[in-house]
Amino acid sequence: MTEKDSFDFAAGEVLLIDKPYQWTSFDVVNKLRWGLKVKKIGHAGTLDPLATGLLVLCTGKKTKEIEQYQAQEKEYTGTLVLGKTTPSIDLETAFDSEKEFSHLEPEQIKEAALQFQGHIKQIPPMHSAIKVKGKRVYEHARAGESVELKARDVQVPVFEITRIELPEVDFRIVCSKGTYIRSLVRDLGEALQTGAYLSALRRTRIGQFTVDGTTGPLEFLEKVKKLNEHENI
Repeated sequence: MTEKDSFDFAAGEVLLIDKPYQWTSFDVVNKLRWGLKVKKIGHAGTLDPLATGLLVLCTGKKTKEIEQYQAQEKEYTGTLVLGKTTPSIDLETAFDSEKEFSHLEPEQIKEAALQFQGHIKQIPPMHSAIKVKGKRVYEHARAGESVELKARDVQVPVFEITRIELPEVDFRIVCSKGTYIRSLVRDLGEALQTGAYLSALRRTRIGQFTVDGTTGPLEFLEKVKKLNEHENI
């Protein structure tokens, strides 16, 4: 985030925050709402609790720009693990299957990833915040209820495999709004016939904004506190 020596949160600010691990996106919004004593604040794109990285928040009159930022291209880096699956496709739920993966060659993995690059159709995860019949899909999943999710059109300009040390595979993904990284991991695991789950995810960019130089919510509040103390001297 560009260093500033003053903020006007009521008039409107765009804040770039590095979301901590195990915080929900709402946790960040709520912490800043009370810490900054600002009524209007929202974020431009949810990150799962187990993901870290760039969260764009808008305050005051800038909240009108939230949809504009939500629509922009996003970039992620992360690690998937082959050979095991979980219902949530990450570590939020327990393992439910295990398959052999040691026969895979690096080129097989890279070629499989290319299947999910470009304009693709994708079914969201069963553990997601999409609403079906007035209830979040993850609420249906936790209650043991099955719901039908329709495939969505998304764009994935880049699905790059950056490191392979089986069973771990690192990746970089550039994608459009509405793309689920967990679904890409699930589908890659199915294509390789080994299954896969997401073990780490970090959002590094939204449009022109990057995570470089950003701070967590607590560090940001501390910075604002020091600026206010300096102004009052």
